[in-house]
Amino acid sequence: MYEETPSVARNVGSGRRPRRAVYPVISVAVAGAFALTALPAAYAAPSATVVISEVYGGGGNSGATLVKDFIELGNAGTAAHDLAGYSVQYLPGSPSASSLWQVTALSGSVAPGGRYLVAEAAGSGGTAELPTPDASGSIAMSATNGTIALVSGTTALTCKTAADCAADSRIVDLVGYGSAVVREGGGPATGASNTASVARAATLADTDDNAADLAAGTPTPVNSGGGSTDPGDGGGDGGGSTEPGTVRVHDLQGTTRLSPLNGQTVTRVPGVVTGVRATGSRGYWIQDPRADADPRTSEAVFVYTGSATPTVAVGDAVLVSGKVTEYYPSSTSQSVTEITGPTETVLSSGNPVPDAVVLDSASVPDAYVPTAGGGSVDALPLQPDTYALDFYESLEGMRVELSDARVVGGTTAYDEVWVTVKPGENPSARGGTLYSSYDQPNTGRMKVMSLDGTVAFPKADVGDELTGTTSGPLDYATYGGYNVQATRLGTLADHDLTREVTRRQKGRELAVATYNVENLDALDAQEKFDRLAEGVAVNLSSPDIVALEEIQDDNGAVNDGTVTAEATLTRFTEAIRAAGGPSYSWRYVSPENNRDGGEPGGNIRLAFLYNPERVSFTDRPGGDATTATSVVKTKKGARLTYSPGRINPASDAWDSSRKPLVGEFRFQGESVFVIANHFGSKGGDQPLHGRYQEPTRGSETKRHQQAAEVNTFVKSLLAADKDAKAVVLGDLNDFEFSQTVNTLTDGRVLTPLVKTLPAAERYTYVYDGNSQALDHTLTSPAITHFDYDIVHINAEFADQASDHDPQIVRIDVSKCRK
Repeated sequence: MYEETPSVARNVGSGRRPRRAVYPVISVAVAGAFALTALPAAYAAPSATVVISEVYGGGGNSGATLVKDFIELGNAGTAAHDLAGYSVQYLPGSPSASSLWQVTALSGSVAPGGRYLVAEAAGSGGTAELPTPDASGSIAMSATNGTIALVSGTTALTCKTAADCAADSRIVDLVGYGSAVVREGGGPATGASNTASVARAATLADTDDNAADLAAGTPTPVNSGGGSTDPGDGGGDGGGSTEPGTVRVHDLQGTTRLSPLNGQTVTRVPGVVTGVRATGSRGYWIQDPRADADPRTSEAVFVYTGSATPTVAVGDAVLVSGKVTEYYPSSTSQSVTEITGPTETVLSSGNPVPDAVVLDSASVPDAYVPTAGGGSVDALPLQPDTYALDFYESLEGMRVELSDARVVGGTTAYDEVWVTVKPGENPSARGGTLYSSYDQPNTGRMKVMSLDGTVAFPKADVGDELTGTTSGPLDYATYGGYNVQATRLGTLADHDLTREVTRRQKGRELAVATYNVENLDALDAQEKFDRLAEGVAVNLSSPDIVALEEIQDDNGAVNDGTVTAEATLTRFTEAIRAAGGPSYSWRYVSPENNRDGGEPGGNIRLAFLYNPERVSFTDRPGGDATTATSVVKTKKGARLTYSPGRINPASDAWDSSRKPLVGEFRFQGESVFVIANHFGSKGGDQPLHGRYQEPTRGSETKRHQQAAEVNTFVKSLLAADKDAKAVVLGDLNDFEFSQTVNTLTDGRVLTPLVKTLPAAERYTYVYDGNSQALDHTLTSPAITHFDYDIVHINAEFADQASDHDPQIVRIDVSKCRK
C-alpha cells in the first residue's frame, strides 16, 4: 500500500472537503438545568465602539423572506475597529451539558458608524439573498431563542450560564434573545421569529441590558459597504441592480496563481453558469463570454456556496457579489480562486455556455512547471505557452474538453478516472503512461469526475477509452491537482484489459515472488482472501517462496495488543490451497505492538510463504522483534545466526516502519537467502502539482537510511561468501531511478531486475495516472541465470484485490555461480 492518501482525505480530492462543515445545533431544553440568572453589574462597561447590532435566526424558515441567518455588528465609535482575531459565537438558548459554542471567525474592520454583516446558515425557504456579507459561517441559529457573543479570539467559549460568561473577559458584547439563559441584564431581547430579528436602535446604544437595548422588527441586514436587502427585490445587493460592476472575472483571476483582489469584496461580477456542484463542496462556476486578450487570465471562477445548494442552473446569466478568496485544499497544494459568501442576481436563463478550450497534444505544453528553488510558484507570472501547470492555471474554472481520451488510471472508489490527452506521451505496454524520471511528470494526465450524480460513473481500466467529447469546468483539488468536472462525459469503450498469468517454474528453477496484499487480516471478507489467493495460485503459478507485505495481526485494526498473525496466514494459505495452489507453510517475526507503522492496531509485518514440497526453511531460533540476525562465515559458506530474523531492528532507520525479514532457505542442495522489505511510505511528500517547486520529497531520507542498512547486510553476506545467492525484494516505496535503489545497490552488490525489462513494462503501481515501479526484486552477483516478470493483475484495474502488482523471479540454481 502506498500509504500516501488516507481514504478520508481522498474526499477532498473528490470535491468533498472537510472544511466549512455545518455542525448541528444541540438544543435540548432541560427544565431547571440552568438558573435564569441575570449578568451581574460587574459584567463589562457598555461598549462605546463595536456591538452586536442585529440578530436574525429565521433565514430560510417557513414564512421567511431572507434565505440565511445573519449577525450584524455596528461601530458606535469614532474610529475604525479592527476585527482581525475576533469571532462571533452562538449557544442554544437553553444549553444542555453537551451544548457547544459554535464559532465564525471574522476579519477586516468595521468603520465608525458603520455596519459589518456576518452571514450564517441558509434554510430551504426564502426568496431574498443577504447583501454581500463581510464574513460567512455555517451556524444554524434558532429563530426564536439563543445567545450570540462577540469575542476577542476565535477559541470556542465554554461558559453556559450568565454568571460564568460575565466572568470571561474575552466577551466584548453579548445578546441573548427569546428565552435565552445566557444574556445581559434583566432579561433577553424578545420577539424574535421566522420573520423578525432583534436589533438595537440606530444610535447603537448599549446599556448591557438586552431586553432594554434590542427590539423585534423586520430584518434589515446592512454590510460594510452600506448595502442592504429589500425583501421585495428578489435578493441581490445594492437594491438588486442589474448592471454589471466594474470587476470582470479576468480582473480577479489576474496573471499569477493568486488573485490581485484576494480578500476584497467584489460586486456584480458578470458571467454565465457553466457547471453546478450540488453535493460536497457546493457551488457553481461562472465564465465571462467576453474574454480579454491576455492568455494568462482565466475567464472563469468558482462561486463557493458552502452548505447551501446552489439555486442557479447551467446557462443562467448572473451577476455575483461576494468576497474573493484563495482556498488552499492543503498546505502544499496550489490554491483555488473563489468568490465566497456570494449573492447573485439571475438576469436570464437558457443562455449558451462559452466554447470549451481543447486539451490535446497541441495545446498542452511539454514542460511541466517552472521551478522556484523549492519555494512557492504562487507569485510567478504565468507562462501558459511554456508550462503545463501554468496553462491549466490560466484555464482555472473555464470550460475545457478532451476527445477520445485513453484511460491511464482505473476508476477509483471516489468515481474518478485518469485519462491522458497526449496518447503518445511515455506509453506503457498495456495502455498507461509511464513515470520514468523526476523531470518527466507527464503533462497530459488529467483526472475526470462528473457533476451529474444521476448517471452511474463508468468503471474503466487502464487502456480503455472515453470516446467522444468529455467537457466541463477545470477544477483543482488536493489529490491529483487539475481535474475536469464533467458536465458531459464521454462514452466508455472497453478495451478488455486482461489480468496476466505468468508461466510455471521448471524443475530446476526456484520461483521467488513478492506481493503487497494491502492490510490483509483475519477479519477481512472471504472474497478478499479468495482473490488474493487466486493471484498467488493462478496468476503467479504457485511460486516456491512468496514474500508478503502488509500482513496484519489476527484482529486487524483492533488496537488491543494482539501481534500474532497465525489466523490471518491460516485463512490465506487455506484460500490458496482452495484456488489450486500448494499447502504453504509460513514464517515471520511478530513486531512489537504499534512499532512498525501502518494502520494503528494492525501491526503490519512481512511474512514468508513457502512450498515445503519444493523448498525447505532453515530454522535458526532466537530472532525476535528487537534481536538482529547477522551473518556467520563457515566452511560451507554463509549462514544466519537467526532464521527468520530481522536486520538491525534497533536502528533509527526503522522507527515506525517495517523491519526487513531475512530467511535462509534450501533448494536442491543450495542455500538461498531471501530478504523481504517494506520501506517507509511516501506520506508527507509535496505533490508533483503543488505550489512548491521542485517538490520536497522528505520521506526519502528514511528510505535512504533503510536502503543503506539492507546494503550493509548484503555486503556482510557476500563477505562471508562471495557466491551467496541472495534475493532482496518487496515494496520499496520508491522508483527504479531513485537514490533509494542506488543506495541499495551501492558497490554493485545487487542487480535491480526491473531494469532488465523493456521500459514499457517497468511498473507495479498506478498513482494519479502515472504507471510507476514501487515494488522491486534485486539479486546478488552469483545469480546469473533468471527469468523475471511483473505480473499485472491489480494496479491497472478499477476492481483490485490489492493496489500493487506482484512480481516473480525464476532462478536456475544449477547455472548460478558457485
